[in-house]
Amino acid sequence: MDLELRALRSFVAVADALHFGRAATALRIAQPALSQQIRRLERDLGVELFTRTSRSVVLTPAGTVLHRRARSLLARAEMDVDEVVRVARGEQGRLDVGFVSSALPLGPVERVQQFRERFPLVQVHLTEGYTAWLTGRVLRGDLDLAVLRDPERVEGIRLSPFHEERFVAVVPTSHPLAGREQIRGTELAADPFVFFPAVAGSLATERNLAPVVADGRVPEIVQEATNWTTLLHLVAAGIGVTVAPVSAVLAAPPGVVVLELDDTDAHSVLAWASRTDDDRPALRAFVEGD
Repeated sequence: MDLELRALRSFVAVADALHFGRAATALRIAQPALSQQIRRLERDLGVELFTRTSRSVVLTPAGTVLHRRARSLLARAEMDVDEVVRVARGEQGRLDVGFVSSALPLGPVERVQQFRERFPLVQVHLTEGYTAWLTGRVLRGDLDLAVLRDPERVEGIRLSPFHEERFVAVVPTSHPLAGREQIRGTELAADPFVFFPAVAGSLATERNLAPVVADGRVPEIVQEATNWTTLLHLVAAGIGVTVAPVSAVLAAPPGVVVLELDDTDAHSVLAWASRTDDDRPALRAFVEGD
């Protein structure tokens, strides 16, 4: 049976006041119209809700039960409508956000905390990974948003760059060049390298190693890892050298030396990534931070 919310509100008003005139005034409708709504409701339910006399209006047993139930139904309907509006405004729901670890010093976690404070009804879940893996998860819908480093253009993915930075060389303290402040990247071309696997992202790999490439010769990667923390510790252990975005070495471990790179315009770009068909207000609010 379909019950109109308007009819239930009218019933509750009469049940609260036990007077059609006062209920009609509270609802701002004419008393005859209110009486018709209640009679239509009784007809639809097949029961009498009120015992009416010339002097009083009293709830019947069925009316008493409906009075309690109607309040619950109306409260639930208001909550459901409020939830729909909040979701539409981006104030409620869930966001699954991915990030590359090297972006951490640039504030994505702080952005999450600020967003949670502004929108406490939106659940934000974080996932760490490298660029190519996170891109795939965004494309499949496993993630709503991700912070990527030097991402490739992929159909179905919208990229919003927000930060650009230089590369630096990282060598162990025992390295012959460790006493210098600045070097040319090509001076490391013959050194063993530690770096991400190729599947982490071809554009990211190309940009990252560009300062070191000499006459088309790509350095030999002797050890791979999936995050900068591990790679920097491998450098500290003397396993190899690497080239890193400057933000990735802000928390470099003891045992490494960070050297500025001369004679290169190579740079790294961080970007927000989301699906092109996903324009939810919550995503825009998160990315724009407004």
